[in-house]
Amino acid sequence: MLAAQGIEKSFGTIRAVRGVSFNVAKGEIFGIVGPDGAGKSTLLKILASTLEPDKGRITIAGVDLSSSLFAAREHIAYMPQKFGLYEDLTVEENIRFFGKLFGASDREIKERSVRLYEFSRLKPFSDRLAGKLSGGMKQKLGLACALIHTPSLLILDEPTNGVDPVSRREFWMILYDLLSEGVSIVVSTAYLDEAERCSRVALMNGGQFMTVDTLHGIKESVGERFIIAESEAARDAELILKKALTRAHLIRTGNSVRGFIPDDRKDYRTAATTALKRAGIKAEIRYAVPSLEDCFNELIRRETK
Repeated sequence: MLAAQGIEKSFGTIRAVRGVSFNVAKGEIFGIVGPDGAGKSTLLKILASTLEPDKGRITIAGVDLSSSLFAAREHIAYMPQKFGLYEDLTVEENIRFFGKLFGASDREIKERSVRLYEFSRLKPFSDRLAGKLSGGMKQKLGLACALIHTPSLLILDEPTNGVDPVSRREFWMILYDLLSEGVSIVVSTAYLDEAERCSRVALMNGGQFMTVDTLHGIKESVGERFIIAESEAARDAELILKKALTRAHLIRTGNSVRGFIPDDRKDYRTAATTALKRAGIKAEIRYAVPSLEDCFNELIRRETK
């Protein structure tokens, strides 16, 4: 559905996107994760054709974005971080307005609105002004407006940023429904738990992709074991373990000390247990599968050390 090759974009001396290449299949949800300033929004604007790249080539459903812009745009729906809803229009008026912008007829808008209301659950609020909606409902309305022309590729820039957990879950349920209908989705997110719901994930930093793979593939690619020590005295445990496991890369998170350890034959679990026992610290120590956040932080550490 989407193929991007060698995408680059600079603003003065700042290289916002550096040689990014990737593909997105039909019915796939492709997640892009990275810190602020990583280049995620710039890349999505380029994919959505609202920003022109300095270099590179993009095709949407086989249509070249640079040579056949309007033909390619027919396949795309783009929802930026701050979607341009008209707050002095009602929910229904916003949907109708965006439908007209995309050239849909009155009949098409009416027929498609039935489906949009169904999955967004906005029908009871169709007469409410958009400016009076909650943050989660605004995002659902923004998505409904973006989908009014039945695109095959949906591009979302941190769509649930600042949205409450319940609305976030409902929003992702909508995305999964779209996937089942064959829609392809590219989404950037600041929530790593959301990225774990994607078919594949790109970890982005400094304008480039550090890795692109499935969640399992990313965890495998790190190539080291992972250890977790849970203790009510996590602060003290961290200090002890950093001295005892000098080759491990440990951080404290809440009541746990966690990190990657070299994939060698040393029994780090026994070493950690012994060190903490000598210090009089009770802890539960185990080997575990790292989270996506753990992998992301480790890859950045390796890149910057």
